[in-house]
Amino acid sequence: MSWTEEALEKSLLKIERNMEGIGEHFPHVEYDGIYNDQGASFWTSGFWPGMLWLLYQEKKDENAFRLARRLERRLDEVLDGFVTLHHDVGFMWLPSAVIDYKLTGSEEARIRGLKAASHLAGRFNLAGQFIRAWTDEVNPGSRGWAIIDCMMNIPLLFWASRESKDPRFYHIAKAHADTVLRCFIRPDNTSAHIVSFDPYTGEKIENLGGQGKDGDSAWSRGQAWTIYGMALAYRETGKAEYLTAAKNSADYFISHLPADQVPYWDFRSEAKDRSVLDSSASACAASGLLEICSLMEDCVEREFYYEKALIILKSLYENYADFSEKTQGLIQKGTVNYAKNKHVNVPIIYGDYFFVEALIKLKHPTNIF
Repeated sequence: MSWTEEALEKSLLKIERNMEGIGEHFPHVEYDGIYNDQGASFWTSGFWPGMLWLLYQEKKDENAFRLARRLERRLDEVLDGFVTLHHDVGFMWLPSAVIDYKLTGSEEARIRGLKAASHLAGRFNLAGQFIRAWTDEVNPGSRGWAIIDCMMNIPLLFWASRESKDPRFYHIAKAHADTVLRCFIRPDNTSAHIVSFDPYTGEKIENLGGQGKDGDSAWSRGQAWTIYGMALAYRETGKAEYLTAAKNSADYFISHLPADQVPYWDFRSEAKDRSVLDSSASACAASGLLEICSLMEDCVEREFYYEKALIILKSLYENYADFSEKTQGLIQKGTVNYAKNKHVNVPIIYGDYFFVEALIKLKHPTNIF
């Protein structure tokens, strides 16, 4: 058995064991070996169902199937309640309802995905050509804000456009991606986390630090969102500029990794803060690199990104993975938001998810996002 096969088998076994401990909760971060329950309305609520669907896809585990369906129904409270919805509905319903529909053909799951996509489309700011982030209740003054994370949400719109045969979803997703090209990605191929626009005129005002060090920093997970999100935008549109942006962002990420392939929370962090890592950035970037590989015709370039993804995943497996029965988290040393000292050097559910997703991509194509 190769190390990639071994890593996947151990990861799937951990998901299977976690079904009893995590159950119908919606985990975000782990402390003292136990994942918290962040609640259904939080943006990470789709990743645990997503891991269950990955287990079902690979092993046809009926317990995983049933639990994923129960969690999906619990998310209905958020979808139908509406007022707590935000821009991250792609993260919530792509790895839950949409993958359910792709694997099982469930009409209920399909409708959930289309409802979530309709909400996301409704957040589009016509003047600025971007999808608005957050709500005033969560972030007062955010009516003109867009964030790099949303590149991972717009695949929900591309899916909805194909599924409903309605091009409006496609046009909104593409317009947002074009705004990211124009306003988020800098000449040095780093990405801003938050860009503030005038919500009435659409004019760009400034970059904001968000979860990065400052407005000019290079937040490592944001860089990973850019890699993966731009690759997905290219997959859906064929627009060459998106693939170029994905590769350029990947080149920056790869060239600034330390020896063990897990970046600092911000590539431009000060020396005193470089003990703070974000393994989730590496997990997401690795899956994004494999997405790039699947889209490339040039054999040399494809091999380059494939090998880099392998190197990152092998380091995560050998140096950061925890397969113990005593803990629930899989990948250690993720950081949610060091700028606000929130959840530093801990397992994070999306780091776990993207690690497993990437390992499965090494085995066969996996189209969840």
